[in-house]
Amino acid sequence: MSTTAEERARPSATEGPATWFREQLGALRELLGKPLTTYYLIIMCSALLLALGLMMVLSASSIEALQKTGSPFSWFIKQSLSAAVGVPVMYACSRLPVKFFRWAGYPLMALSIIALVMVLFIGSSELGAQRWIYIGPLTIQPSEPAKLGLVLWGADLLARRVRQGRIEWRQMLIPLMPGTAILAVMVMLGSDLGTTLVLFMIFLALLWVVGAPIKLFGGILALAVLAAAIMIKVEPYRMARISSFFDPWADAQGAGYQAVQGQIAMGTGGWFGLGLGSSRQKWSWLPHGESDFIFAILGEELGLMGTLMVVALFGLLGYAGLRVAVRVNDPFIRLSAAAMVAWIVGQAMVNMGAVLSVLPITGIPLPLVSYGGSALLPTLAALGMLLSFAKREPGAREALAARGPGPVARGLSWLGLGGTTKGRVTR
Repeated sequence: MSTTAEERARPSATEGPATWFREQLGALRELLGKPLTTYYLIIMCSALLLALGLMMVLSASSIEALQKTGSPFSWFIKQSLSAAVGVPVMYACSRLPVKFFRWAGYPLMALSIIALVMVLFIGSSELGAQRWIYIGPLTIQPSEPAKLGLVLWGADLLARRVRQGRIEWRQMLIPLMPGTAILAVMVMLGSDLGTTLVLFMIFLALLWVVGAPIKLFGGILALAVLAAAIMIKVEPYRMARISSFFDPWADAQGAGYQAVQGQIAMGTGGWFGLGLGSSRQKWSWLPHGESDFIFAILGEELGLMGTLMVVALFGLLGYAGLRVAVRVNDPFIRLSAAAMVAWIVGQAMVNMGAVLSVLPITGIPLPLVSYGGSALLPTLAALGMLLSFAKREPGAREALAARGPGPVARGLSWLGLGGTTKGRVTR
């Protein structure tokens, strides 16, 4: 008795679940084996987080912006302008060669140190931290590009010391450790504990990639803990934050106020949230809901599903960065890709941990999502650089060439501004 094609394709009752699982696992392996998987993962995660961030900045900042400026769209417009500048920067960085990034780390590091020194003399102090320089309508936070400068400078320093495919970790002590220490001290003098923590995460990621021994990790971590303890001790408001971290409800109207309001926002969101724009905490209840605590507003409006989506996007972004570091043999790319993951994903974990009261509040933004152009532009530049690195994966160049010109190139050709490669003879 013959069987139909549908019956042949249908697995038996005993093999059904196992066969389906093996097929899905095989399909996933096939997808991950494609040369452009990393490239598209970076684009997808960056685009979704940026779009979600703009949407949440509009929602979270509208009430306070209306009270302070008379327009609910003021801060959203500023963030949109930053994104309008940052996306072309990201695209430009994705087209630049690795040689440019190796060179750019040195002037960027020098400029960051100069700007951090300037902050100490002409910067504005807010909420106990001296982080910002105001130039007319522009607000610059030099510690943000300093993260990118440390990534590029540190990666190039170590990459130049490659010996037979291995990087000798002892050679990083001078000048990488003093350079990191100078940045950290400058940032600490501005009372910015959160950014200091991120700089140490970048430095530790570089240590990890070069294969530094556990003893060195222990020494660096001990110094970091000592520095953090000193910073906490000298600033009364930080001591109050640490005390409120263990029991924020004990002083719900004082030092624990922000943590408590963040917990209320997350708790009232439920599974699917109150709806976009329906937050109650943004009505002058939750301080800094558009920046440091935007994850709480997101949880209130989009619920547990929304927060899990953000966590998943950062997880995929971290996976893509580490995938670049593993699949590309260039030591500079390996070092800088791993350091960027430590910066962006590590900062996201610290921010979300503070909102969830798992970590003390440090006052650092959620990358790509929180309000702030000074943080957004270096992050987008770093992601553009990661895209450039993803093109160096095995088979990626050939796959991109087979795909044909992208939408930007096609648009330029339609305008008569871009040449075509048809008929060009290469010798």
